[in-house]
Amino acid sequence: MKSRADLRAFVDFPLRLHPTDRYVPLLWSVIAAHRRTAELFLVRDERGVVVGRTSVHRSAAFDAKVGRRQLFGHTEFVDDDAVFAAILDTVEARADGRPLFGPVALLPNQTGGVITSGFADRGFVDSAWNPAYYPAMYERHGFRRRFEADTWLVDLDRTASEAGSTTASISAGTPVDRDHGFIFDDARIAAERLVIRHGSRRHFREQLPILRQLLNASFAQLGYYTEISAEQLAEQTDGLAYLLDEALLLWLEKAGRPIAFVVTVPDISEFLMAVGGRLGVLNQLRLLATRAWYRRDAVLIIKGTVPEEQGKGYLTLLSRELHRNLAAGGYRTLRSTFVERENTASAAQYRRAGGRPLHGYTFYEKAAA
Repeated sequence: MKSRADLRAFVDFPLRLHPTDRYVPLLWSVIAAHRRTAELFLVRDERGVVVGRTSVHRSAAFDAKVGRRQLFGHTEFVDDDAVFAAILDTVEARADGRPLFGPVALLPNQTGGVITSGFADRGFVDSAWNPAYYPAMYERHGFRRRFEADTWLVDLDRTASEAGSTTASISAGTPVDRDHGFIFDDARIAAERLVIRHGSRRHFREQLPILRQLLNASFAQLGYYTEISAEQLAEQTDGLAYLLDEALLLWLEKAGRPIAFVVTVPDISEFLMAVGGRLGVLNQLRLLATRAWYRRDAVLIIKGTVPEEQGKGYLTLLSRELHRNLAAGGYRTLRSTFVERENTASAAQYRRAGGRPLHGYTFYEKAAA
């Protein structure tokens, strides 16, 4: 990819390829930023029409975590084996004998992946959507699944109505679970000096180091996760402050030390679909002016507890606070980015709230050619 016109073609290709009511485009600005650290490629047919795209890059941090890999990302293609073979040839030509891993842009803890089920359900921010032929294509060309996972959906309207019917059926004086199964002994709050903190639009940049510390400590054990730098976190959260619902970004302090966190944001997926991922100044102003329209659905981006405090119920306390705040804010659904299937404790949090898996999710790996 050599020109501004090529960049436009790269951004526009999946918008032409995928249904506009299911595919959520990555921001133009993010793709332009990735161009600085990755090579971006277009596949054209004999008429010059774009029929595929991909990118290739490497990461020393990812190599240190899982071994030497050639990473690829931003990978979209028509349902044609020859087109996919052209993409594969391009990536392998730059692999220098390394196994392939992807699609990631630029790392699994940033964005990427392939959905393997739930194709009729729309995607959402920070998550993938693709048609059913994608996983079949990867697997037909020798890729195997790695870090299989699911995204999740909690229907908050249904959960609330079920809680209401339960309450109505219980006689006076009987304890009622009004918190979607998130039971926490409140006597522990004072005894353990626990304090729940909330995000702040005004002080968001000052709060990022706290979130980064929690994020890196909580996820260091995961096989795909590489430590996120201050610069990477600032880039990923650029523009988030003005959309932030302060009641949905939470962290827990124990005796003054941050130990657990939940980052949830209003779901602006439908706006990004409408503007094709172009969130320039004018569209930012439009979004800001209409942000009240995007307080019906929420996306849980990430949550975690530092290793030495895991298994003690602290995420249960934060989840209870989150669901209370979602109800108070009038949200109707909560979606979650992918949770590895081996992470049964995290998945149990969604099941407890009445949630269900939404999309099967995976990354792909291929042995060196």
